[in-house]
Amino acid sequence: MPLPLQKTVHFAKFVVNSQVFYVTPLSYALVNLKPLIPGHVLVCPLRVVPRMSELSAAEVQDLFSTVQQVGRMIERVYKATSLNIAIQDGAAAGQSVPHLHAHIIPRKLADLDHKGGSDAIYEMLEGDDGDLGSQYRKRAKFPKPDETSRLPRSDEEMMKEAEILAEEMKTQDVMAT
Repeated sequence: MPLPLQKTVHFAKFVVNSQVFYVTPLSYALVNLKPLIPGHVLVCPLRVVPRMSELSAAEVQDLFSTVQQVGRMIERVYKATSLNIAIQDGAAAGQSVPHLHAHIIPRKLADLDHKGGSDAIYEMLEGDDGDLGSQYRKRAKFPKPDETSRLPRSDEEMMKEAEILAEEMKTQDVMAT
């Protein structure tokens, strides 16, 4: 069962309620349609804005507090030793969905050595692998199979992960008190 939400949550123009696993007054966290690494999630402001400069001070504070809380949980659940936290602020920076979002990517020592080292994650974010916008647009019009090695996940797969991570966030909240 998805997290019970009081209203429809959008990632740009896409409804993502079934992917959302954590909500604050101004932000939310959701599982990724096409994660670069297992555990790769996104944190977004509830208000749809494309750029960091458009957020209020309260939204910035809430967004980064949420990134910190979700990051702790992702690191614990995925047994990571580090995190990549990335924001592509605008189209020229590689942002493919016009809704500001922070990527939280769990990392382990030497996890991307087979792709050239730990900095390979930046090429993955900026390349076709990180192009969430095209993946959401494909799903909105006519879903077709992705023939690459990293397939978009089904709604059911994302909902299941969202439910698991929602429970983990409850555990994280208890651990913090």
